[in-house]
Amino acid sequence: MKKGLLLFMSMLLVLGIIAGCANNNTEGNEGGESDANTEGSEEVVTLNMYQFKVEIADQLKAMVEEFNKEYPNIKVNIETVGGGADYGAGLKAKFASGEEPDIFNNGGFKELELWKEHLADLSNEPWAEHVLPIGKVPTTDEDGKLYGMPVNLEGYGFIYNKDLFEKAGITEAPKTVSELKEAAQKLQDNEITPFAAGYAEWWVIGQHLLNVPFAQQDDPEAFIAGLYDGSTSIVGNEKFKEFKEVLDTEIKYANENPLTTDYNTQVTLFASGQTAMLQQGNWTENMIYEINPDMNMGFLPIPLNDTEASDALPVGVPNNWVLNKDSKHLEEAKTFLNWMVSSETGKRYITEEFAFIPAFDNIEAAGLGDLGQSILEYSKAEKTIPWTWFRWPDGANKEFAGSIQAYSTGKIDYDTMLEQFQATWDNMK
Repeated sequence: MKKGLLLFMSMLLVLGIIAGCANNNTEGNEGGESDANTEGSEEVVTLNMYQFKVEIADQLKAMVEEFNKEYPNIKVNIETVGGGADYGAGLKAKFASGEEPDIFNNGGFKELELWKEHLADLSNEPWAEHVLPIGKVPTTDEDGKLYGMPVNLEGYGFIYNKDLFEKAGITEAPKTVSELKEAAQKLQDNEITPFAAGYAEWWVIGQHLLNVPFAQQDDPEAFIAGLYDGSTSIVGNEKFKEFKEVLDTEIKYANENPLTTDYNTQVTLFASGQTAMLQQGNWTENMIYEINPDMNMGFLPIPLNDTEASDALPVGVPNNWVLNKDSKHLEEAKTFLNWMVSSETGKRYITEEFAFIPAFDNIEAAGLGDLGQSILEYSKAEKTIPWTWFRWPDGANKEFAGSIQAYSTGKIDYDTMLEQFQATWDNMK
């Protein structure tokens, strides 16, 4: 009897322990999962984006607010450095100081080589299959890995005010250098300043303008490769000889003090109707329309000569979104990039608010203004030339700009300028 009672008591004790453990585990799971889920749902991570496109700074912030409605736990802190500021130097300073951004811009090609050790492989991201072929080229390495998401497609040339051209009696848009010179003279004869020249900005002249003789080579890649191995030369090259005509035309018919005219002033001069032409790209469209909503404009080429080949616009990927592979919030950063190009809200911002030409086959170009439409027309007609400066030695564009500035003020002659271009390349390659 005692043995039976003892056994019975022992079983009750064991059952009690088991029940207690089970109860504790249940409470732990319910409470633990609830706490974990609550903490996970309440935890807010902040992504630091360092970007250079000043013209979409406000619209980008508005898009982030829309993103936060769907992803309230992922905040995006945007720092915009562009226009007259040196984005590249600023980015290097960020990494040197340990304030590495999670999301930033990279131009690809040489710039990809410089930053590749810091970049996350994005080859398997869901948006990658929708990138247009031209959009993959800048940030795809020799192994076929994709490191960047193209921001958009852009083009540039001489933007012209169609109403001012009509006022000056110019009925045909100039396509050759001779026609451009004739149009500039007609504008001046009608007391209209032909060009808004922003020679204070190194990238306007030492990158975009100087790209034209590089891009108009029979084989731009081969020419640039030859500059690296010494088999080709800027000095004596026919396209660089021809470059003098268009450069002299802009300098002769420009606004006063082009050397002190920065980006904002340059665009404002054109948008306010004080000049008839502007050497810039479709990224200026929003700013121009903000100043003059009724602007009637389009693109002209930057012609080197009087051949049909001069009637072409430089079109390419201006930059790419890249991710810091060492970011503590890499997955959240990937989520944000994917949302930008896959959600209906993100697509709308890209096309309608940013006025971008999308570099994706799943985003239909919509809401484009005159400049975007003009680039599409040139692209469809296959009248485009490439952007080559991403293949140049790092920092060469600023040195090129210094030489052009010196030439524009008469401090050096044209042959000396070309010699300086060649010396810059040789010293920096």
